[in-house]
Amino acid sequence: MKKRVKIRKKIKPLGFVILFILIILVVGMFSVALNASKSKDAELGLFKDMGKVPKLQSFDLVMVGDALIHYGVYRDAKTSDGGYDFKPMLENMKPIISQYDLAYYNQETILGGTELGLSSYPMFNSPYEVGDAFIDCGFDLVSLATNHTMDKGEKGVLSSVSYWKNHPGIITSGQWSSEEERNEVRIYEKNGIKYAFFSYTMWNNGLNTPAGKSYLSNEYSEEKAKADIEKVRDKVDVVIVAMHWGTEYSLGVSSAQAHEADYLSSLGVDLIIGAHPHVVEPVEYINDGKTFVIYSLGNFISDQDGVERLTGLMAEVSILKIDNIDGTSSSFVINPKAELVYTGANRPGNTYNSNFKLYTYSSLNDTILPGYQNYYAKYKDVVSSRYPQLQWGLSKE
Repeated sequence: MKKRVKIRKKIKPLGFVILFILIILVVGMFSVALNASKSKDAELGLFKDMGKVPKLQSFDLVMVGDALIHYGVYRDAKTSDGGYDFKPMLENMKPIISQYDLAYYNQETILGGTELGLSSYPMFNSPYEVGDAFIDCGFDLVSLATNHTMDKGEKGVLSSVSYWKNHPGIITSGQWSSEEERNEVRIYEKNGIKYAFFSYTMWNNGLNTPAGKSYLSNEYSEEKAKADIEKVRDKVDVVIVAMHWGTEYSLGVSSAQAHEADYLSSLGVDLIIGAHPHVVEPVEYINDGKTFVIYSLGNFISDQDGVERLTGLMAEVSILKIDNIDGTSSSFVINPKAELVYTGANRPGNTYNSNFKLYTYSSLNDTILPGYQNYYAKYKDVVSSRYPQLQWGLSKE
């Protein structure tokens, strides 16, 4: 890996796009000059090594929040043959998600499978078909460390780990079947950009992991995060961390979230993706643009009460890597964009909710969600309160 120069401290987030354009223009000018005066360049010995021209690489990442599978959701997904099919619930999302280079979500409830007995709040267990639907939709980066990881004990975690191992193209973090697996250094690559991905939870709802088996649930500590990140920081271009943190149902950022975000940024983390509050929270760049933080994406799909808990954030960023002329490289998290999503359903009152389906707020109407425009304005203000420059509307919607 080439030496990584952290020039991000000197460049504000608003300058990322300008920098990108300027480099493209410079490279274009080099190419024109080269074609217009080949003989002169040969005479002067210029541009002999085109590898010295800055090289740009990038990938687009989309992120959504919690797959919080309550009884009503998996009841609605049950099929006539006794199985489950969640794909119709996600069908509006698939044309969007499938266009991205990388797509992230948080698997809030354990995928222990029907053999362990399905269950809902407060001790969840969900069918494997949830994962099948998300994979079919295009998701391939999954956070597994949540406060519900230990809801079905060791058997639940091992069942979940086994399920994801049977889908080797999907990248996960936060649950493992051994200490050796947990400590393995994993480096991934997308479009020529190397990255690392970690998932941590701040707690396990008081359900302790068995003695000597802390690898089952990746409970956060600053020491653990430091050790993990130091193993990869000089080997990758980008470090992504999913954090299960914050205060449930709070639209604001807690002091603990702010502290840990700053600490992770000091370790060299480029992107922090937050979950647990079940509502949306602000996004922002911290430390002079060094780290982009999404404090909470909220719920993606759930059967919780209230529009706040049925509204989630779909966020998009571009990861840009520049291989500089001097042989160093620099990476940036740029062009954050956002859209809100809503878990729609037939909500008749005293009977079970049914016909769950996800919608972007831009596709809503007053029949699906009366007064949706007011909710849209409210939650947009929440998300962009710390970063007013945030662009609304996804590039691939």
